[in-house]
Amino acid sequence: MVRKWTRRQLLGGAGAAGIALAGCAGTAPRPSPASRGHDGLQHFVSRPDLTPPVLRVSGAAPADDSRLTFLNAPWTGTGHGGSMIHDSRGELIWLGPNTPAEHRMDFAVQAYRGKPVLTWWEGLLVNGWGLGRGVIADSSYRTAHVIRAARGLQADLHELFLTPQGTALITAYRTSPADLSAVGGPASGGYVVSGVAQEIDIATGALVFEWDSRDHVPLTESHQAFAGGTRDNPYNYFHINSISVAPDGDLLISARNTWTIYKVARPSGRIAWRLGGKKSDFALGPGVRFHWQHHVRPHGPDVLTVFDNGAAPALERRSRGLILHLDTGARRVTLARELIHPGRRLLAGAMGSIQLLPGGRTMVGWGSRAYFSEFDSAGRLLADTGMGPSHPSYRALSYPWAGHPAEAPALAARPRPGGATVHASWNGATGVASWAVLAGPSVTSLAPVGSALRAGFETAIAVPSRGPYFAVEPRDAGGRPLARSAPARLSLS
Repeated sequence: MVRKWTRRQLLGGAGAAGIALAGCAGTAPRPSPASRGHDGLQHFVSRPDLTPPVLRVSGAAPADDSRLTFLNAPWTGTGHGGSMIHDSRGELIWLGPNTPAEHRMDFAVQAYRGKPVLTWWEGLLVNGWGLGRGVIADSSYRTAHVIRAARGLQADLHELFLTPQGTALITAYRTSPADLSAVGGPASGGYVVSGVAQEIDIATGALVFEWDSRDHVPLTESHQAFAGGTRDNPYNYFHINSISVAPDGDLLISARNTWTIYKVARPSGRIAWRLGGKKSDFALGPGVRFHWQHHVRPHGPDVLTVFDNGAAPALERRSRGLILHLDTGARRVTLARELIHPGRRLLAGAMGSIQLLPGGRTMVGWGSRAYFSEFDSAGRLLADTGMGPSHPSYRALSYPWAGHPAEAPALAARPRPGGATVHASWNGATGVASWAVLAGPSVTSLAPVGSALRAGFETAIAVPSRGPYFAVEPRDAGGRPLARSAPARLSLS
């Protein structure tokens, strides 16, 4: 859902050239000692197969678990990457792990047929883009639909955008022969990779619409220095990295390597206007010009948000989250607000996001710099989260979410003097308020022996029983059981 901002909210406290941001006043990082190791990873007794990175949260923003943070855990570094959901304290809610053959990117909450769903891309990363498929999952984390590209292409990692019409907008990359002499390459025998936007009917998989940059954007619009140009390493002149729907139904397509946002008319595919780059149809006010940008989103007819990377190569000192005001009649763009990290010089050469939140707040994901930050309506930094230098996230986004996993809760029971300690977790559950422990001499004779309030992703519960069989029940705020684990025997290790 796109949130509508008023002009007063956007412009309040900000001049045309942006605002100076206050420092981050607040508490020190808040680790959870029970599950956070010295290796920068989280560890769980009940789920040793899940080792996501530790999130170090600082700032004065109040904990608000009605909105959760959605991240792409790393595809580099140690531990298990994948799709991650965390609460405002940095505690894990869900991890959908990568596999050695497939990684996940572009993780978000969207709507399909009036219901909230999870969406992500999964596949392989090759030469800076993806070869894979889009996934739509329900509130139980079960795959409901798989989105595949048409015409022999594979879905790219950069965008999976669901429309109210039951279609999905996806990015793809197409390699083809090209005359590269205009950009310093060979006139024959060369290859270029173009940016492709496809609209796919979710229910049937049918191709509804396709737009290829080679048909509309010449190579000479690129700011990318010529390199490669071979079949195995084609010249990446365009680098499509986001698609969204303008209020009038046209598409807004972002191309990193041309520094341009293209408004593409449907169904003709004609470029209605360009914003930025070498052939901008708009005059750009002070502070508007962006370089190597990501994550373009419209908010009504006259507001755009853009993550301005400014690198790589570096053309700016810092990356910025931009809120732009468009006067389409006068063909002029002015800067409503820029968001720059006040405490760190963050210059992200890849990835990044900006999202408008309720109450005038803004979330900025700093891409390859492995931080994400929340700002208040005046542009002051409220909360800042670091993931460690080897744990970047493609986008960092915030949504309400209610998850009830299809898989059963997990537990591990270990002996302690006078009884046992039971470690309980339920990957993806959002409605758990407490845990009940059952124990007995056999799997068919389990009775309640203890309980505890939920304490993060994994809760340790001391009970006066040695079992040797145990089970756990997560319970909601009213004390009602939500599920039951499979019985597990006391571990002596």
